[in-house]
Amino acid sequence: MSEPTAAAWQRVDRYLADTLVGHDDTLEQAVADQNAAGMPAIEIAPVNGKLLHLLARMTGARRVLEVGTLGAYSTIWLARGIPADGRVVTIEAEPANAAVARANLDRAGVGERVDILLGRAAEVLPTLEGQEPFDLVFIDADKESNTIYLDWAARLGRPGTVVVVDNIGRDGRVADRDTTDPQVIGVRQGLEMLADDPRFDATAIQTLDAKGWDGIAIALVV
Repeated sequence: MSEPTAAAWQRVDRYLADTLVGHDDTLEQAVADQNAAGMPAIEIAPVNGKLLHLLARMTGARRVLEVGTLGAYSTIWLARGIPADGRVVTIEAEPANAAVARANLDRAGVGERVDILLGRAAEVLPTLEGQEPFDLVFIDADKESNTIYLDWAARLGRPGTVVVVDNIGRDGRVADRDTTDPQVIGVRQGLEMLADDPRFDATAIQTLDAKGWDGIAIALVV
């Protein structure tokens, strides 16, 4: 059996992405434009983008909430998974990032389905209260605020809403009880909330892909 070295898992990830995801000029250009703008290369891996897309389709999602837009790579995947009259609401704190994201969304032909809300998510999320509930929520922003975002995911969702939380593995550091890293602490607090909060039923998997050793949590609002 091969050892799970970085080279080995990256080779497997490339094989899976090439076989099941393929190449998409629009998505690859979105990443290129993001990189050219000096934004961090923290977008999700292609296989995870395809997972979000399939979850949107499997759940029949019409309204999707995304916390953390960056260059809109994941937003494009989500927008492609909903009906033409569906809506993705995505929150981005940085105006420069939002401008790149808007250009990427429009070039991908899904711009009319996506609202980009500018501001810190903890301040923007309360403004969405009272609207039609979201069917799918993707959380991929500052990890220190994961519990805030999860609380709002439940409040803005409904029974049956699917919630996906990215970057929960943290290179294996999530299992370190003595960590002082605020991002890891935020992830652990979010996972503990998913375990203890009666509004959720959840699981998590660790992943090895183009972005390294990480993981995702998937929850159902009950």
